[in-house]
Amino acid sequence: MSKAPTLSMALGTVVLTIGALAMGASVLFVRLADVGPFASAFWRVALALPPLALWAALAEGARAFRPDRLSLLAGAFFAGDLFFWHLAILGTTVANATVLATTSPLWITAFAVLVLRQKVSRAGLIGLALCIAGALALVGRSWQFDPQHLPGDAAGLATAVFFAGYFLAVSRARAARGAAAITFVSTATTALLLLMVALVAEPTLWPASTGGAAALVALALVSQVGGQGLMAVGLAAVPPAFGALVFFLEVASAAVLGALLLDEPLTALQAAGGALILAGIVVARPRARKARSAVPPPATGYREGRH
Repeated sequence: MSKAPTLSMALGTVVLTIGALAMGASVLFVRLADVGPFASAFWRVALALPPLALWAALAEGARAFRPDRLSLLAGAFFAGDLFFWHLAILGTTVANATVLATTSPLWITAFAVLVLRQKVSRAGLIGLALCIAGALALVGRSWQFDPQHLPGDAAGLATAVFFAGYFLAVSRARAARGAAAITFVSTATTALLLLMVALVAEPTLWPASTGGAAALVALALVSQVGGQGLMAVGLAAVPPAFGALVFFLEVASAAVLGALLLDEPLTALQAAGGALILAGIVVARPRARKARSAVPPPATGYREGRH
């Protein structure tokens, strides 16, 4: 077997890892922004459009701006993801919202198996279990069940379903289009949908301070351009079921940044959770099949020579 597929898979995993870490930084920037949650979601995608348009134009020219069904669908799914994520934050505890939102790999794996007919190995299932256990450990004891939080909990679960739809739509779109075009078209779709939501749900769209505006720019460049763009790049080489596990690192990234910059120290349980996620990704990583050794032709029972 050629080393090229193995190298491509490794590079794709590295790209997805960086993308997951960049997306995990979104919690930090949203907290620093001085606008409402739906306004920050809108600015996240709207401010990302100029650099994404430049990337798309350089990568594919004018044809990059033509919409396609899967990219539009990905944008609609991501708008739903951000919409329900902010509803979850407002309607339940952050811990509950995080736990339920990180169930998206379960939905991705189920869809990949039942609809895309992809096989998931025993190692893949073990890796998924380890990653889920790690995510729960990262949230720690702050997760709780409260009947009053059921609407917010339902929104957290909807977040996971919509992100799974977005993830799979981007993965399928990569079979026919480049990462730059998909990311631009999907982001433009998300921006249009979230603008309508923000105009209805927010008293103002504009940040009140320079620091708040800077946080929104960072949210757009790091989490949207960097995170979503790298995800689209990496999914060209990595199967969706495994790629979804890499995105458990988004939770770990948020926890580490909270400890470093928001005075939210990590506990031993959370450190163990991060280790479990890393272990799950290592266990579930796709393995190259060994090439079959060449078998010499059977002996004919006589030597070649003159008759």
